Amino acid sequence: MNIKFPFGKSYLEYNFGEELVGVLESGINEYTPTLSEKALVDEAMANPVDSPRLSELARGKKRVVIIASDHTRPVPSKLIIPQMLSEIREGNPDADITILIATGCHRGTTREELVSKLGEDIVANEKIYVHDCDEREKLVNIGTLPSGSPCEINSIAKNADLLVAEGFIEPHFFAGFSGGRKSVLPGICSRSTVLANHCSEFIASPFARTGILENNPIHNDMLWAAESAGLAYIVNVVLNADKKVIYATAGSFKSAHAKGVEFLSEMCGARAVQADIVITTNGGYPLDQNVYQSVKGMTAAEPCVREGGIIIMLARSNDGIGGDHFYHQMADERDIMKTERELLSRGRGETLPDQWMTQIIIRILKRARIIYVSEMPDKTVEEMHMLPAHSLDEALRLAKELVGGDNPTVTAIPDGVSVIVK
Repeated sequence: MNIKFPFGKSYLEYNFGEELVGVLESGINEYTPTLSEKALVDEAMANPVDSPRLSELARGKKRVVIIASDHTRPVPSKLIIPQMLSEIREGNPDADITILIATGCHRGTTREELVSKLGEDIVANEKIYVHDCDEREKLVNIGTLPSGSPCEINSIAKNADLLVAEGFIEPHFFAGFSGGRKSVLPGICSRSTVLANHCSEFIASPFARTGILENNPIHNDMLWAAESAGLAYIVNVVLNADKKVIYATAGSFKSAHAKGVEFLSEMCGARAVQADIVITTNGGYPLDQNVYQSVKGMTAAEPCVREGGIIIMLARSNDGIGGDHFYHQMADERDIMKTERELLSRGRGETLPDQWMTQIIIRILKRARIIYVSEMPDKTVEEMHMLPAHSLDEALRLAKELVGGDNPTVTAIPDGVSVIVK
């Protein structure tokens, strides 16, 4: 079987023989919608879930804020934002609209990246503000999260008369699913609020896993933040492997998100197939731009790889590590068990930046070695406690040598962020 694995904006291919014992794929890639991408969004916005239409919500609202995704998310903003702007102005031609870019704790989105996401016309003619989680003068406290930590959000959102958001829904490796409430937390929150929500206690919870919302402490904090911020309406989409919209939902941030989650859950479930070697990806661009984000794809392989086996992670990583704190937490201490003990000892208010990714990758490394196929320098990959490779052929040769035996088995997960492995 010949399998194509997304890698950057292209693919890596491999022709497998009988060593291949399983291919885990999301059903969304076999789903064919009956409408075009634009028509799906139009239909969702025309029939909002548990909410008036956006045009009705906008009536009489002077300051309207649209929370939009940043450069790390494949949300088709060029498709969604123009329709949201149009409907807001249909209901209120005089609305003062700001597009607030939800960076969370990521680096700021550049103008070039904004143009790529939104188009030159919107970037040139609309008010856009890129959220900075460390810009203290722009942050305001809106109360205390269920976890007990202060919830600080961007004041542009807090001062809005109408707060709405775009986004997309996919399986998420500790929040259960992306989309909906995540536009607020972590999207437009302060670094300290994000750190408290991503504390070691919550990350270690058995409910903080892909596809789980019930009893998920991270999700519960996010719901509270979105409710308290006054998030009134969302437009969320589901994408296939080609980053094309196959489903759209709009309306109440809770109900519309729940409807999208229901659709996705039916499509994304995959039974774990145990193997000596598991190959996974981050679904290509934009989520495989750095090592930090690639941990998401690794978690799909975690339940499939046999104890002591090999995970081959394919991630172009043209943007580097993706977090200095993450790099130093991994690279500065050779004993990962010592690092794990130190992170687990930290309370909710003592979370270090990026420690959740460090905690998760260490959990995976305790189970299996990771061969990292990327454009990263070998030395950097080695410092991150992984084995470097620069092609799938090279990675498989190395994996088979390390596993040993005559016939090591392989499970392939072409898009690790699109499946819920059970």
